[in-house]
Amino acid sequence: MRLIHDIWGSFHSLPGWVQLWLALVLVPVNFASLIWFDVAGGAVVAILAVGGILPNAILLLRERGFSRAMAFSHLAIWPILIVVLVIWLAQGGSDVPRWYLWTLLIVNAVSLGFDLRDGWLWAKGDRAVAGR
Repeated sequence: MRLIHDIWGSFHSLPGWVQLWLALVLVPVNFASLIWFDVAGGAVVAILAVGGILPNAILLLRERGFSRAMAFSHLAIWPILIVVLVIWLAQGGSDVPRWYLWTLLIVNAVSLGFDLRDGWLWAKGDRAVAGR
């Protein structure tokens, strides 16, 4: 129970706009990809979208909160997703709705901008866990 308390406290120590971004935009948009898992191209989108987030569950548990290290799974996987999305949007190579592909592309491109900064700061020594 203490683990959940620590993670929840860490989340609430993040700036308000970051909490809103994570809870209302980034996580829901990426997990929504599972809706189209069984259509042409849907599995690829879902695996890459969710695959950029799931490794962070391990970090959350290990660090008992949010840290800049969480950027690295996004930086490793979402650039591939961005390339796939750009190609499919240009060529129409998926049965996933175009409006969703555009939304996912924009949300994850914005996130990668934040992640580049967070990854850089982590590499420069900012290894703090939020709220501690």
